[in-house]
Amino acid sequence: MISTENLTMRYGDLLALDGLNLEIEPGEFYAFLGPNAAGKTTTIKLLTGLMSPTSGNARIGGHDIQDEPLLAKKKVGYVPDVANFYDKLTSRELMGFVADLFEVDSEAAAKRTPELFEQFSLTEYANQRVENLSHGTRQRLAISTALLHDPEVIVIDEPMIGLDPLNARIVKEELKARSQAGTTIFLSTHLLNVAEELADRIGIINHGKLLVEGSVHEVRSQFEGASDKNLEELFLEITQAQKSDVN
Repeated sequence: MISTENLTMRYGDLLALDGLNLEIEPGEFYAFLGPNAAGKTTTIKLLTGLMSPTSGNARIGGHDIQDEPLLAKKKVGYVPDVANFYDKLTSRELMGFVADLFEVDSEAAAKRTPELFEQFSLTEYANQRVENLSHGTRQRLAISTALLHDPEVIVIDEPMIGLDPLNARIVKEELKARSQAGTTIFLSTHLLNVAEELADRIGIINHGKLLVEGSVHEVRSQFEGASDKNLEELFLEITQAQKSDVN
């Protein structure tokens, strides 16, 4: 459902992404992990068509994001780490705008919007302008807009930022349920416990290179003496070892 081939991105002399190759199957929950400036956000921007790669390609459901952007993007629900909306719209108006963008039937959108608002505790904010919403409320609204058209792929960057424990649990349960129902989830997060709890596979990236990939069990098996280590310990060991190699 998501594939990349030698996906590469340069910013001048900086090699932000170095020949990334991914194959993520339908219904797979994939957690993309790495330190700050590892290449995670660059990857997400390339997968969602917000930037063009220096070389290589990315496909969503078989559609090249550069050659067939509308077909590829139609399959994707995207939640950035910081959601920027038209602040003068109300939450309800924003949902209507997104429904129009994705050509969601008006009756379906009218039914789906209150359901999502109820699920993510947004009902009381339905007629509030986005500019008046707290960060956590905006994040829940961003997730609702991404789910409105029932996407086949969800690309989500740091979804738990600003969420209280209850709403974080609701989001995790919804993402896992959608994955189990066949939706592909591509999750970037610094919360390693979330990745360990939810992901079928993880990929760890640093300095633009994918270092390891597999289930947590498979990643542990690649390192001697790692059978009793949690994901945080593995992550630190892997990224620090690469740092030593680079130096």
